[in-house]
Amino acid sequence: MNWTNSEFNEACEQLLIPLFEGVVRAPNNALSGLGRSQRNLVREAISSNDFEGKKGENMVVWTPGCRIKLVGMGEKSEMGHELARTTGARVMGSLSKKNGLSVCVRFTSGWSSDRMIDFAEGMMLRDYEFIEHQDIAEDHILAPWSVHFQASPRYQKHLEEGLSKSQALVTGVHLARDLGNEPANVLYPMEYARRAQKWAEGKENVVVEVYDWDKLNELGMGGLINVGKGSDRKPCMVLFTLNPHADDGVRRPCIVGKGITFDTGGISIKPTSGMWDMKYDMCGAATVFGLMEALYSTGYNRRVNGIACLAENMPGSGAYRPGDVFKTYSGKTVEVFSTDAEGRNVLADGLCKAGEFDPEFIVDLATLTGAVVVALGNQITGMWGNDSSLVKRVESAASLSGEPVWEMPLNDQFKRYMTDSAFADIRNGSIGGRAGSSNGAAAFLEFFVPSRGKDEGSSKIPWVHLDIAGTAWGPGSKARTERENPFFQFGTSGVHVRTLHRLITSESH
Repeated sequence: MNWTNSEFNEACEQLLIPLFEGVVRAPNNALSGLGRSQRNLVREAISSNDFEGKKGENMVVWTPGCRIKLVGMGEKSEMGHELARTTGARVMGSLSKKNGLSVCVRFTSGWSSDRMIDFAEGMMLRDYEFIEHQDIAEDHILAPWSVHFQASPRYQKHLEEGLSKSQALVTGVHLARDLGNEPANVLYPMEYARRAQKWAEGKENVVVEVYDWDKLNELGMGGLINVGKGSDRKPCMVLFTLNPHADDGVRRPCIVGKGITFDTGGISIKPTSGMWDMKYDMCGAATVFGLMEALYSTGYNRRVNGIACLAENMPGSGAYRPGDVFKTYSGKTVEVFSTDAEGRNVLADGLCKAGEFDPEFIVDLATLTGAVVVALGNQITGMWGNDSSLVKRVESAASLSGEPVWEMPLNDQFKRYMTDSAFADIRNGSIGGRAGSSNGAAAFLEFFVPSRGKDEGSSKIPWVHLDIAGTAWGPGSKARTERENPFFQFGTSGVHVRTLHRLITSESH
């Protein structure tokens, strides 16, 4: 999308006029640049009983040279960031390039600049397609939209700044989607690493380091090694550092992402029906990459670390087996209950590595369990944490971003389920079976969250785990219906790039 912001002037090929409930006549500035007959048609439509401005109500007014769409926003007093953003997304999804690439959005009376920006951000999020591996139909229009956001003069400065930031944020979301939507034969661990290194080229304030197969073995990162050793495409760890020379001596955030570029389940192989979409099992790592892009593009100038734990889980002759015991980077040992519980194994190494940065806090993201989808569905991310203050901060950032989370329990019962191994320090499956298995997985991860100091009894680094198995992509060949999630049409969502950006950039210190 190419966009501009301006005062009310000429109309476009497609004109969007969002109006609040109770409107009885067209605001004068909504009719700017229209001919007399066009103005009369709009006035008649608004004054009729067929359009009242109710939430979700739409009316198209066909006029010569301009397709005009009236968009109902509901009661002005009920208009918040979520409604503005979702309405913008739904409106964007309803437009057709065949009716013209030039679109004007006119914000008339009752709109604040913040709500204008939310509406525009929803449009930007929805403006996405992934067609890298398809023959494009002759009638498919590849040219980008040209969207003009029009408002009163007093809003222009704030509007321009906000739109620029939203576009930069959405660039990160779309990058995360691109990575997640790539097939596993194209995007495998070292290909992700190559793209990260290429992205960092020419950026003075970005460092990307790659731990390849040899380096993993040198360091003893047994979680990554064992999950990935059954594949010809070996695992790796990618470490991002934004603004490495900033905040010397100051603790800063570290974000860790699970990146299983394809998950067969390994020896504990998945059924065919549950395997085709396992290219999406790297969406945590995709979010880490997208977040770094979003932070960079918005000009964030403080240090942030990101870690992507990448492997392909295959049942090759060298694959690890149920019953195996291996040592992780932390020195703690794991008894393998199921090779399909592989995400927690690679994250064990990532969490330990994160501790070496002595971070302010750690947030990990993983498409970790099917159980979280059963518990919370496809619209809410499961959240676990060891620090109530950090949990509240993540919850607030997620709510404001329209990416809700729900805190789940992390108690001693689930910890005992995981640590009750006769042969190792911990097992990667729960003796409780499927019941509460998302909680057991979180308990496993918490076991590997580093302590702040080396003394016995040292408190653990503040940590939050986000299980995005239900929110990272949509079920079926099409994602969710527009009503459920209007921000994307198919494939991956790029979830929590915006949440983590808000969490990191809105810090009070």
